[in-house]
Amino acid sequence: MSNPESEREETQAQPETAVSPKEATSPVSAKEAATGTDSPQAAASTSSKEEPATSSPAKDSTKPAGKGTAPPKKNRSSNRGKPRRDPARSKEQVPEMLKGTVTSIENDEVHVDLGTQGKGLLAQSEFAKPVQPGETFSFTRLNVQDGLWRLSRKAARLEEAWEELKVGKVVDAQVVGMNTGGLELNYGPISAFMPSSELDFHRVKDMSAFVGQTMKCEVREKNRRRKRVVLSRKSILIKEQRKVRAKALADIKEGNILEGKVEKLESFGAFVDIGNGISGLLHVSNISHHRVQNPSSVLKVGQKVRAIVIEIKEGGKRIALGMKQLEEDPWVAAKPRLMTGIILNGKVVRITEFGAFVEMERGVEGLLHRSQVAEERIDKVEDEIKVGEEITVRVQSMDVAARRLSLSRLDEQGFLLGAEDIGQVSDVVTQRVEEVPSGLNLGALLRQALEKKKDNE
Repeated sequence: MSNPESEREETQAQPETAVSPKEATSPVSAKEAATGTDSPQAAASTSSKEEPATSSPAKDSTKPAGKGTAPPKKNRSSNRGKPRRDPARSKEQVPEMLKGTVTSIENDEVHVDLGTQGKGLLAQSEFAKPVQPGETFSFTRLNVQDGLWRLSRKAARLEEAWEELKVGKVVDAQVVGMNTGGLELNYGPISAFMPSSELDFHRVKDMSAFVGQTMKCEVREKNRRRKRVVLSRKSILIKEQRKVRAKALADIKEGNILEGKVEKLESFGAFVDIGNGISGLLHVSNISHHRVQNPSSVLKVGQKVRAIVIEIKEGGKRIALGMKQLEEDPWVAAKPRLMTGIILNGKVVRITEFGAFVEMERGVEGLLHRSQVAEERIDKVEDEIKVGEEITVRVQSMDVAARRLSLSRLDEQGFLLGAEDIGQVSDVVTQRVEEVPSGLNLGALLRQALEKKKDNE
């Protein structure tokens, strides 16, 4: 038989578990007690292992079976094998900069007052030149030694240089070396690179002449994290050339006579450098009064020429030049010698469907129409005359202003020029014109007269 007093003593002897006020007030389910969990977080983690997740939305029961589409799976294979991006390198790591004043110099060590940041110390070799007490500089902190900050002026100068360096800024950089791709330069403590294509307007074969020089360059690219700086000298030259070109263009007017050098030949003409980076087009039709088939037949690259400014368009972007305008006009010079009715010899230079062009003098060509090539109608001009052949023609009319010269191979009576004894035959026809039988035309009578003359011979 148990004693109530002893049971009470045993109950009091058992240690009590301390319970926080929060735990004391929170209800504990039977499931928590069964699993032995003593916190809401543990209970939640335990229940998540035993029960399926219910965070995904339930399927619509009204949706027809078999027509549901599963959510697309993410393709993780595309990221396999790729290095993970280091968050620490995603941003530029810029050290902290402090302002300090030099207080004293002892044993090649410079003491610096950093104000509220304390005091610092660094070697005098950290400075680009000797310093004096009272001068103020920027520094970076390295570590603490003997209660003083160990400072660095070189690192601060490097950071200052990176801060000053901006894309598009013009800087002075010194060429310290070269490689197959370009030049190696220094902008203060920063190393930079200039591709050979950015050195000049044209590719430079020997870049060694630039080593040791200090040149003005434009910053084309800056990447602090990769410590990459790309410079360009050509962009500076282009800007300077634009200024000189704009000033020179203001002095060029239509009608000015200029001297230049042929820099390029094309089938349609020649490009002439007239100085200060300005080029003009000398069209093939303006090279000479004489017909020019190909500019390379009369001009060469590098040849000096004298031309007149014919036209300026688009603010000087297009300048038309002419050489023949400075020569004597051959049409004006030939007018006294090409009077109407005069008979001269000329050279066939071109044949077209409607006639042939005959060169009478250098730079003067006349049209021999197909109807004026022969006495009878012809289908093809080349059946009667050939290119390069010299023929006898008669000037019918000449218009100097319109550059038109009309020619004919027939005389005023319609007979071919150069026919033998044409005057005698004409006399025979005149004497016997009254004897012409009915139905016989003048052409037939002329043929009979010619045939009779040949029989007599």
